[in-house]
Amino acid sequence: MVLATTRSIALVGMRGRVIDVEADLADGLPGVRVVGLPDAALHEARDRIRSAVVNSDLDWPTRRITICLLPASLPKAGSQFDLALALAVLAAAGDIPAGPLADVAVLGELGLGGRVRAVRGVLPAAMAASERGIRRLIVPAANAAEAALVGDLQVRGVPTLAAAVAFLRGEPVEESDDATEGVTARTGRPHGRQRADVAAPDLAELVGQPVGRRAIEVAAAGGHHLFMVGPPGSGKTMLAERLPGVLPPLSDEEAIEVTSIHSVAGVLRPGEPLIRRPPFQAPHHTASVAALVGGGSRIAGPGAITLAHRGVLFLDEAPEFPVAVLEALRQPLELGEIAIARSAGIARYPARCQLVLAANPCPCAAPSGDQSCTCLSRVRARYLARLSGPLLDRIDIQVELLPVAGADLLDNDGQVEDSGTVAKRVLQAREMAKARLAGTAWRVNAEVSGHELRTRWQLPRRVRHFADMALNLGQVSARGYDRILRLAWTIADLAGHSTPQAGDVDEAVGMRMRQQVAA
Repeated sequence: MVLATTRSIALVGMRGRVIDVEADLADGLPGVRVVGLPDAALHEARDRIRSAVVNSDLDWPTRRITICLLPASLPKAGSQFDLALALAVLAAAGDIPAGPLADVAVLGELGLGGRVRAVRGVLPAAMAASERGIRRLIVPAANAAEAALVGDLQVRGVPTLAAAVAFLRGEPVEESDDATEGVTARTGRPHGRQRADVAAPDLAELVGQPVGRRAIEVAAAGGHHLFMVGPPGSGKTMLAERLPGVLPPLSDEEAIEVTSIHSVAGVLRPGEPLIRRPPFQAPHHTASVAALVGGGSRIAGPGAITLAHRGVLFLDEAPEFPVAVLEALRQPLELGEIAIARSAGIARYPARCQLVLAANPCPCAAPSGDQSCTCLSRVRARYLARLSGPLLDRIDIQVELLPVAGADLLDNDGQVEDSGTVAKRVLQAREMAKARLAGTAWRVNAEVSGHELRTRWQLPRRVRHFADMALNLGQVSARGYDRILRLAWTIADLAGHSTPQAGDVDEAVGMRMRQQVAA
């Protein structure tokens, strides 16, 4: 046989496309040509697959070899096609039967010695294969548990090219723990090793700061964005780091979604095929726009806002970030998605996370009451003005944190709530919101549209009195008014109220406007 075909998966953003890999052997000067819009990594695959075949004690055909990746109009990038290319060439040479390749998709990078190395994006690739009706998948042994999360696939993890060839020939293959870990039956559930839980930061380690604690609890219960202003040492960073610990664990659907993102980014940790905790991202203030929202040449990769999907994106020292970086967050925060256009196509990534901003009240960041601070009021205003009005208008909770009192710090008797206690209240509030939002596209109060809050769930005038007053006096925008209503529903859920009371709305107004007073 001089022509053989196998299949692989190409990723554009989070979307997988099935790729036909055709190999043709013809008379002529021996050599390998790869066509179908390959990138540099695919061009270099010619040398990798030849060395891998030879070093696996297999025969490399001494003929003119043409490899075509279809559809030819779709740009292909990465080394995950290596194994598919090698198997297609061997099938065309007659070294392996073409039949077993007809209903299988293949992923894997080849080392020169024939080792099949792990690749990125196996989980979304497996999901794309399943959607296209492919039921068998050959992947690197290190990615087997990840691919097996798609329950209707028969996954085969192979450590070497020789093992893949033996499997397709129907010959016995020496099993290894890595090769079979996480492999499931067609209707089974993933059972791969789970990474041991590392203790998350606990709220019990934080003393004082009742305002900050309340803000974290409300933010977690309703999925709200949060902005904290306070002097150094007031606990802003500690509070932000403890927010994921009071969020509910990810559902099965959310866990698959988050794991897919981390797989595409290549940051999925070994031994953790499924991420169950809400992720936490805290980029440095020197991060670029591409690092925060995604970017890169040809096909853009995910940024920190996508890696924080279903979790928390924390920007410490927020005014120190470049203005262009901060402004790039506005659209993703509103839409919950980021679309990045490049020459090779448009990559779309989910970006529905909770944004937490922290800032000192002035550039010198002197402790509160320290006489060494010489910042004038206009300097302070200009410093915080680096966070634009349109960006802050999208932040539901805006609070001022005061320094921790000495009595709280030195005489702490340990009678403070831990994350577990707060998480129980957050979960109960989420369940109330879930019951109320059943049948809608929204999961948490922060996602509910303002129109629905003012119509379907309209509050009596006497209840929303202070919110109406703030709107009429121009202290909040129309968007800010809607966010007050969302906060009020979250506060009511935490209190167990079926609908917000006047006190719930008043607290929501205070949490929305406290930062303006601080500035």
